[in-house]
Amino acid sequence: MDKVSETIKVSKETKQSLIRVAAKLQESSGKRVDLDEAIQHLVSASEKRPDLLEKAFGSASGIKIEDMLNERRLDERRAKRKYRI
Repeated sequence: MDKVSETIKVSKETKQSLIRVAAKLQESSGKRVDLDEAIQHLVSASEKRPDLLEKAFGSASGIKIEDMLNERRLDERRAKRKYRI
């Protein structure tokens, strides 16, 4: 998968949590893990345990996970049209 650079805003606490997740993944896999891979891991794990995604993005309380996923899909479609991916 080609990586398109995007900027997202997260709190310092969330960034530190992502760094800890990346460090644990790096320790278990023995290879370098970036924050994108840490996020992918959390999203993948959330499909098995939706409470993890809700916990990671708790600042979006009151929003259903399904709504967040639908918005993300729309974002992906917009990006594909805009960047002709």
